[in-house]
Amino acid sequence: MSKINRKFFFDTVRLTLFGGRLRQGQVKGLVAFLDFWEANHSKKDDRWLAYILGTAHHEVDRKMQPIKEYGGKAYFKRMYDIEGDRPRVARVLGNTQPGDGVRFHGRGFVQITGRKNYEDWAVRLNVNLIDNPDLALDIDVATRIIFGGMMDGTFTGKKLSHYFTGEKEDWRNARRIVNGTDRADLIADHAKRYYRAISYTVA
Repeated sequence: MSKINRKFFFDTVRLTLFGGRLRQGQVKGLVAFLDFWEANHSKKDDRWLAYILGTAHHEVDRKMQPIKEYGGKAYFKRMYDIEGDRPRVARVLGNTQPGDGVRFHGRGFVQITGRKNYEDWAVRLNVNLIDNPDLALDIDVATRIIFGGMMDGTFTGKKLSHYFTGEKEDWRNARRIVNGTDRADLIADHAKRYYRAISYTVA
């Protein structure tokens, strides 16, 4: 089993993805991703890790920490609440109770949104995300969500094994795992840069 060469990884991403400087929070987030991968998935395709990192890089605006979806209570109510402007969307998200739109707004590395998604992940992780949705901002919980969602296909039905196999490599369309083809080329570029950084391993 090979491990990621951490020095090479951080030296490389610092220059190619973070403009020459990494903040403490960014390092902490990146370490969480590498540790989780090596502890649980190190025998799997390294391109999976690279694409997860590239996705998180975009979704949290390079912070590499779980974040709340941008917007305030009025915005969340309007967009996601049964009493807001889009009740049909609210019902799809499982937001059937007034206040759910605000309570279950997006959180995490890939911001899960809606009571239905919080209930699903609460069961998957055995974490009480319903009574305490902010637990989705815990770095360990958020890491498990992004890895599980992208590897198992829980976000959209698409998963990493659909795009990266021994015979296939599709960095662009892998974006469909999370969000159609929105910013697909940009995220593909991020992921390829991460892949170069993790390709130099140590025994």
